[in-house]
Amino acid sequence: MTISVKIADYEDPQDAAALLNILNSYSRDEMGQGHNLDPYVIENLIAELEDFPTAVSFLAFVDGEPAGLANCFLGLSTFSARRLLNIHDLAVLPEFRGTGVGSRLLEMAEAKALQMDCCKITLEVRDDNRAKALYLRNGYKPGDPEMLFWSKPLG
Repeated sequence: MTISVKIADYEDPQDAAALLNILNSYSRDEMGQGHNLDPYVIENLIAELEDFPTAVSFLAFVDGEPAGLANCFLGLSTFSARRLLNIHDLAVLPEFRGTGVGSRLLEMAEAKALQMDCCKITLEVRDDNRAKALYLRNGYKPGDPEMLFWSKPLG
């Protein structure tokens, strides 16, 4: 089994289809939304990512077959006055979980963050997320004190 990871090319129809397929699978999962992506998202996400200047997505392939995804966004740590990279989505298709795909995606995100001189990588993790062991193995840990992620839906 060969795992390869690359930066997604939003203009490449195959990369765009792989990204949407993996994200839709993640959306259907209990760790996502529990249902398919909204048709509006499927229709518009790739153009929005392409147009969003701090977006970078990584696609993982197993023997050439799309297997995983990391959607990341560059931010700024005001306490460090340096960039940070936020992993907004990390998704591995069910049939490829436990094969090292998630670790390879995290490694690529870290390499990109180092290349961009980021001070840290952030990752939002649900308390019941089955991938917490993966994150711990790859050097991630809860904030000290443990941070909570709050949100307020708009519109």
